[in-house]
This record gives sequence, C-alpha cells and structure tokens, in this order.
Amino acid sequence: MRTKITFKSEDPVKIPFNYNYILSSLIYRNINDEDLTYELHSSNSYKFFTFSQLEIQEAKRIPEGFISENGTISFIISSPNENFLESILKGFIENLTVNLIGQKLKVEKLELIPKPQFSEKMEFRTQSPIITRIKKEIDGKTQIWDLSPGEEFNKQLEKNLIKKYLKFNNLGKTNKEIKIYSEMKRVKRRRISIKKDGITTYHRAYFMDIILEGNKELIEFAYDTGLGEKNSMGFGCIKVE
Repeated sequence: MRTKITFKSEDPVKIPFNYNYILSSLIYRNINDEDLTYELHSSNSYKFFTFSQLEIQEAKRIPEGFISENGTISFIISSPNENFLESILKGFIENLTVNLIGQKLKVEKLELIPKPQFSEKMEFRTQSPIITRIKKEIDGKTQIWDLSPGEEFNKQLEKNLIKKYLKFNNLGKTNKEIKIYSEMKRVKRRRISIKKDGITTYHRAYFMDIILEGNKELIEFAYDTGLGEKNSMGFGCIKVE
C-alpha cells in the first residue's frame, strides 16, 4: 500500500541536496498514533516503510540544493503495514500545514496509489536509491562496507528481503524464493549524507533498473517495504517499469 502526498507553498521552496533525514522526520512527526510512534522510534529492527525521492515541480538547481519555483513538492510513502499508512494519512489531514526546515507548506493532495498486478517476474526501477552492505575486515578492524551492483549486491538484497518478510509475518522460515538481478541499463551512483543526532554518515547508494523473479507475495512485499537497507531513511523504494 502506498500514498502520494503533495505539498504547496505560496513561496518558492528550497530543498537541500541531502534531505532523507528531513523527510523521515516529517513522516515521524505526522504519525497519528503515539504507541506506533514510540514503537518505531524505540525499535532497532526493521521499520517496514520506505519513501521516494522528492518530485520537485519547476525545479531549479542552486548551490545548496534545489528550489521549487512554484512551491510544489511531492513524494510517495510505501508500507505493507496498512495501519501505519492510515495513521500517516490521518496525521496529515489533522495537520494540513507542515514545517519543512523553517518553510511552511500546506498539504494540497493526498492520494492512494492503486497496486499493480503482480506476476512471478517483474521489472522495476528505483524511486529512491538502493543501499546494501556487508561487514568486512580491513586492517584487522571490522567495518561496514557499501556494496556496488553485482552478484554479491543481488544476493544481499535477496537475503535482506527474506529476513524482513519473516520478521513482518512473525515466521521462523519460509519456502518462498526470490531472485533479484539487474540488466544494468540505468545505474547511477549517489553519495548521500545523513545528519542525525549531530553525527553525519555517508552512504553509497544506487538508482537502477532491477528485476524481481519468484514468489509473487515476496515481490509484492518488496514493492511495499522497499529493497535493501535503511528503507525508513528513504532508500530502496521501487516502482513498476
């Protein structure tokens, strides 16, 4: 299940290059359920939602980021948890004016996006870049290593998706299978920084074409929750090609 939220300002809206944490914080602030908010904040596990990059109307690039000259921006939030999305929609309905880094915007439109028809092989492309990582020993120290698209990258995506599926459905195991790969027709690397609690982290993520082949329920789950890691920070949102 996913929704598209459109915001409108009477003035041009400035957006920094790295806005993932800004959008994630906006989502959390507008969850209309205190228990759910606490559960998400306190959990060190999967959050089971993702969101797309911003669609910026009449976009103009400026040194510090982008500017929407007509003040209209939108993005998509996606989740397999319908209660989560319903709470988000209620939150934005009750608070039709939001603060985005000191700029006041009004919620202009809330749209529910119909699900596509899922099949056992589907082509997608990213609406926000995919990141997947492994632990790697370098000079005797264990470090987190961002993977580049390739066989290991694909295998990690498959493992991560199965783990999230099991966790979301409270299962110990499943015989459902998925194969994830890319024809590498459109691959673009993006270095994204996230500043949180005074600490800035840098992530190497990828916009790309991606193919999912296997169990339809797993493919639908990937569509809803996102591929790879850090989905709730705006990574791994996909749409049908």
